[in-house]
Amino acid sequence: MNSEPPTGDNSNDRQDTKTDPAGRLIILSGPSGVGKTTVLKQLFATCTLPLVESVSATTRPQRPGETEGKSYFFLTDAQFQERRANGQFLECVEVFGRGFWYGTLKQTVTSGLEAGNWILLEVDVEGCQRVLEFYPDAITIFIHPGSREELERRLRGRGTESEEILTRRLEVAQRELDASENYQHIVVNQSVEQTAADICNILQKAEN
Repeated sequence: MNSEPPTGDNSNDRQDTKTDPAGRLIILSGPSGVGKTTVLKQLFATCTLPLVESVSATTRPQRPGETEGKSYFFLTDAQFQERRANGQFLECVEVFGRGFWYGTLKQTVTSGLEAGNWILLEVDVEGCQRVLEFYPDAITIFIHPGSREELERRLRGRGTESEEILTRRLEVAQRELDASENYQHIVVNQSVEQTAADICNILQKAEN
């Protein structure tokens, strides 16, 4: 590993993260296959707000082309679990039972907000609820495929997963779609350009 993520305060006291930051926190969720990565790329390229994507920590191995501290903070399992035990994560989860953990470090978010940035945090619906415990004023946006059938069509079209994994993803996706009503904004992704424009418009209205 080339760098260490900010460790933050070891305290579990949630008051540590309830500051009055200069920036804003945006929580974005959506089921696997809905096109979040492509939409975010377009959003960062076109929206004029000071948007910064939060860098997550993970225990999975670093892949070719990934940059420490930019793609992820790459931690050993021991390092990750130590930070987890010390209450340094806003949220963390083991993804799809693969044995790899992903999480959002408190200090990564708070330092960005204090710098006046609009921090965009991509998490699942459970992670969203955990983050809202610390930042109840966060802007929450759910990217929706339009229907479960459309999502299944997109996932099958990728042709990259076994039927077993596909079935599991669809089960998780259904729970996420059911939870979308808990978000402040739901944006249906029919066009990458339009979806990014819709999200930017939502954020610009929140700025005023």
